[in-house]
Amino acid sequence: MTKAAVDFDQSDEGPFDPIAEPGTDTGLPKLRILVIHNRYQVRGGEDSVVAQEVDSLRRSGQRVETLFFDNAGIRTGWDRLRTAYEAPYAQRGIATVVDAVRAFRPDVVHAHNVFPQISPGVHQAIRAEGVATVQTLHNFRVTCANGIFMREGRPCEDCIDGSPYQAVRHACYRGSRLGSLAVARMIDVHRRSGTWTHDVDRFIALTPFARTRFLAAGLPGHRIRIKPNGLADPGFDREAPRNGVLFVGRLVPEKGVATLAEAARACRIPITLIGEGPLEGRLRDTPGVTLLGPQPPATVQAMMARAEALVVPSQWYEGMPMVIAEAFSLGTPVVASRIGALADLIVDGSTGLHVEPGDPVSLARALNQIADAPVATREMGRAARRVYEQEWTADVVTARALLIYREAIASRANTAARDAA
Repeated sequence: MTKAAVDFDQSDEGPFDPIAEPGTDTGLPKLRILVIHNRYQVRGGEDSVVAQEVDSLRRSGQRVETLFFDNAGIRTGWDRLRTAYEAPYAQRGIATVVDAVRAFRPDVVHAHNVFPQISPGVHQAIRAEGVATVQTLHNFRVTCANGIFMREGRPCEDCIDGSPYQAVRHACYRGSRLGSLAVARMIDVHRRSGTWTHDVDRFIALTPFARTRFLAAGLPGHRIRIKPNGLADPGFDREAPRNGVLFVGRLVPEKGVATLAEAARACRIPITLIGEGPLEGRLRDTPGVTLLGPQPPATVQAMMARAEALVVPSQWYEGMPMVIAEAFSLGTPVVASRIGALADLIVDGSTGLHVEPGDPVSLARALNQIADAPVATREMGRAARRVYEQEWTADVVTARALLIYREAIASRANTAARDAA
């Protein structure tokens, strides 16, 4: 294993600044990184983020190999039953990861989604091989069965420090009690066995808000670092003409699209929606709203670059919506609900506007402010672009990831040395 050039964390305990400074990584040995990820049945933002991170790490000169699992093979009732039973310790998936570790001998293994075919138990197995691990917490599934802290259209934290089996009663995972039992059992097993407190060298939370919820769930604060998802620079035309407000996302209740439809009736600015979902029919004939359905990424980017603002009226704790990073990169301010991570990501009056979640009057007022103050709106867009350049470019985020990897490697080496003493 390549040794870290700098011993970042001698004690692995105590206070620290949770936001890793980007740095440059110049002159340090290149790392061997194994990225593991259980892809989703419907490809989503997390899958795209993983692919983008792998590309960025390779461009920075690191040696990166990937091991991806696909849920597409879970087809029959027997497949689902077996997967549910194995979810706490997916031995077949763990064995596959261990084989890859032994063949590649990475300095660090970076885990993204591990449910259901890998499981959190993979960290213990990798630790037994003497290799450091990093876990990105894309959602809240370490303590919440559905991963989003939401039930019946409202934020819910009942399981954050209570029994995860409450999720079974409410069928929180995809409306399935069997699926909810599988996830709740996984949460309970790894909470009790200390997986999150002992077996992971570093966690990556995407926002300061997310870090607070993981602390409440019992994860060790001295091991949690904050690193947003990065985004390649699409370029920015400061003088491009702009018109209207854009929504990009699933047309589902938690995204606040029903609130947006109500607000549209009192807006003086046209609203365009890109996406699909169960609320599509309800939105189709809404005055002031144009519904385009799903569009190719290039079309979405072009429309976002021409919009006066992006609107994110969510009613749940978003993780790290990439549409916000995309909007900022294009100099487009964001009107967003003052809830969860969104309150961290958008600075009210600087890079966008806050509105009350679920309140169409508050939302209409903010959208009309965008329409009535084009000069101020343009300045908010420029401020958003500056935040992107400082925090979310691929180079900045990759440098931050490398620092976290080196911390994890040093921490694992220190732990091994203490255990051997």
